[in-house]
Amino acid sequence: AGKGQSSSRRSEGRTRGMASYRFIIVDDHPLFRGALSQALSNAFENAEILEAGSLDDVTTRLGTEGDTDLILLDLTMPGVHGVSGLLYLRAEHPEVPVAIVSASDDAATIRQCLDCGASGFIPKSQPVEAIREAIRTIMGGEVWLPPDVDVRTPAPDETASLVSRLSTLTPQQVRVLMMLGEGLLNKQIAFKLGVSEATIKAHVSAILQKLGVDSRTQAVIAINKIGGGDWSRLPH
Repeated sequence: AGKGQSSSRRSEGRTRGMASYRFIIVDDHPLFRGALSQALSNAFENAEILEAGSLDDVTTRLGTEGDTDLILLDLTMPGVHGVSGLLYLRAEHPEVPVAIVSASDDAATIRQCLDCGASGFIPKSQPVEAIREAIRTIMGGEVWLPPDVDVRTPAPDETASLVSRLSTLTPQQVRVLMMLGEGLLNKQIAFKLGVSEATIKAHVSAILQKLGVDSRTQAVIAINKIGGGDWSRLPH
């Protein structure tokens, strides 16, 4: 099924004028975005390569730029940590494949990303040619993982259950959970998302129910167990 979708997306891509593929690189470091953009340009002729420095930026681009063939997402940016950005993009735009490009390369993080719907995991430590080959593989409809990492060991039951529960959250619930992890109050979250405080309270109740926890604190503790990071330490 994956290869069929990839072939279909390639056909769609060729109808968009000269651009054969459209990529979006999501990373808060301009230097790395530029380097990855150059690597993609050399690997994919006439590709359209867009850059975004935040989750808000990529959300805007996805809403205005038309079909996107692949998002290349860093795991750690301001307001995004661990699998939160991946969960949001997979929930909001399930038709767009997402590959993780991260400084992390431990097997547990890679496995969690795959469980949350990533199409591949590319460590930033890989040589440029290996990164190009990884993206070619993903564009061919296959999952790419670093060859020296073994993800066959199953995740602990508790982690697997949590990842499964997180995957049931709606895009807006993921955003609310991310902000809970930053330590924001309901009224602050409501202001940021442009909705009422009552709406946020409803989202929080739904999040607690889906995660099987009783409090906001327990929800934050739970999400800190995956993705290799402490969401409460994110800059506000």
